[in-house]
Amino acid sequence: MGLKFSIPYQIPFYETDITHQVKLPHLLAFSLQVSGMQSESLGNTDKDVFDKYGLVWIVTDYAIEIDRLPRYNEKVTITTEAISYNKIFCYRNFYITDEAGQQIMLFKTTFALMDYETRKVAEVPDEVVAPYEADKTKKLLRGPRYKALENPIETLYRVRYFDLDMNGHVNNSKYLEWMLDVFDLDFLTKYTPAHIDLKYVKEIHHGSEIYSGYEFDQESLSSQHQICVDGNIHAQAIIQWKEIGEE
Repeated sequence: MGLKFSIPYQIPFYETDITHQVKLPHLLAFSLQVSGMQSESLGNTDKDVFDKYGLVWIVTDYAIEIDRLPRYNEKVTITTEAISYNKIFCYRNFYITDEAGQQIMLFKTTFALMDYETRKVAEVPDEVVAPYEADKTKKLLRGPRYKALENPIETLYRVRYFDLDMNGHVNNSKYLEWMLDVFDLDFLTKYTPAHIDLKYVKEIHHGSEIYSGYEFDQESLSSQHQICVDGNIHAQAIIQWKEIGEE
């Protein structure tokens, strides 16, 4: 286990939806900023890593557990901890707790370092992760097996300038937004995610036409998703749903 870093956060109006719950992609994006704040506090910023090694951090996988989503104006605490790392991957958790200290969400995240010039995954230098006091291990944490969808219901989106992050490709949270956005208003005001497994396969660039496809199993209240560009899969997810208010 590594060093923990926490900040308080009050859910603002503009990050909530029609149900008064936080928009999950926004909370995901802000949580990543919290890990950046920890890096800054340790003198080990993304800029430092890039300047010395030419490497940038990328997220490859999420496993998201949701007891409930925070609501408008609610005060929560976001805590992050670098758990462990191996030759290629770094594992970091994000814990969301309410004012009573009860954990209501957990993001299990897998990071890797990408060479900015070659766009290929690089080995993790020990000195880059040393400040976080994470354990080094040979163990690989594996997510679920994803399958290509046979007859997905698809929605077309075009990547805009404001979908991009500082690395020049689509921001991580945007993929999840595209996956959730395929459902209609009636569904999204009745159901909320209980668990999400999300895997990033390839980055997406400005101007791309992406197809957000899904298949839904009403009996199990689960959906499978894929983001495709030119017929190639760029991200996949499995979402388990529950009725809003079911805790």
